[in-house]
Amino acid sequence: MPELRHDPVQRRWVIIATERAQRPHDFQVDRALPQAQNCPFCTGHEAATPPEIAAFRDAAAPNAPGWKVRVVSNKYPALRIEGDLERAAAGQYDRMNGIGAHEVIVETPDHDKDISDLPIEHIGQILKMYRERLIDLQRDPRFRYILIFRNRGAAAGASLEHPHSQIIATPVTPRTVAVELQSAREHYAVKERCIFCDIIVDELRQHSRIVTADDDFVTWCPYAARFPFEMMLAPRKHAADYAAMDDAQILRLARHLREVILRMKDSLDDPPYNFLLHTAPSYQMQRRRPGYWSTIEQDWHWHIEILPRLTKTAGFEWGSGFYINPTAPEDAARYMRDVRVPVMER
Repeated sequence: MPELRHDPVQRRWVIIATERAQRPHDFQVDRALPQAQNCPFCTGHEAATPPEIAAFRDAAAPNAPGWKVRVVSNKYPALRIEGDLERAAAGQYDRMNGIGAHEVIVETPDHDKDISDLPIEHIGQILKMYRERLIDLQRDPRFRYILIFRNRGAAAGASLEHPHSQIIATPVTPRTVAVELQSAREHYAVKERCIFCDIIVDELRQHSRIVTADDDFVTWCPYAARFPFEMMLAPRKHAADYAAMDDAQILRLARHLREVILRMKDSLDDPPYNFLLHTAPSYQMQRRRPGYWSTIEQDWHWHIEILPRLTKTAGFEWGSGFYINPTAPEDAARYMRDVRVPVMER
């Protein structure tokens, strides 16, 4: 019988449609992307992108070969960095200028290597670049939130095959994050505990939805997963701000993340997926709501959501806000736990 499950963090109901249960090989998805003959992200094509914002490189010269991880402005940005917000009323509505930042992190010079194909130390450099860009963009008081994400594959919204992440800084807190922040704050106000920490403790106790866990990080399939094989990754010890991690912690995260992606790729034949990093909002914003920040370091817990794109969102989902997931999270976690992950070199 189908089961309705409620997510206490994102405050939504999900239908786990067990009668539609699908095994990993049953999903048919579009994995192909058009082949770029002159990929702008490949080494030697640095002039095809906007000027370099930051890079980890062997060679000293910017905007030239010799880099390992490279950051540039998005050539077609969703928001513009220049200007003032100019908040104003528009009748019964509100408006402001489309101010923000939109950057691309080119993760490797190698066009054909996804993040899980890279050595641990290189993955660590990508994750360090996330930290450096968060720290830099959080200095801008116009930005309320900085979201880092990856779109891998055509079904996940990627337009280029070359491995890359994106960063968008916005002058408002995205609705999804705002709901999570509110849930975390209200849970702490009643229980004086972090809601994410409570979930992690319970998931580790039950273990049925755990994909993998080590001393520092844990990945599980959420109880009310929206999508088949959806996963959440978080530090086991409470931490509000991703950017506060040191280099040693980031290297351990790199090892854990690589294992998680390999388990997903092996289970689902290298699926398209979205990767979302939810960290604490910017502490430098110009305006703060009274009481909004009083417990954020205690109630908020940074996390990464990994969403394989195996099903399509259609009319019922858009009209109701419900999601229909044909694979129980317990089954998805078991499939991925059973994968034999190769020994990982540094």
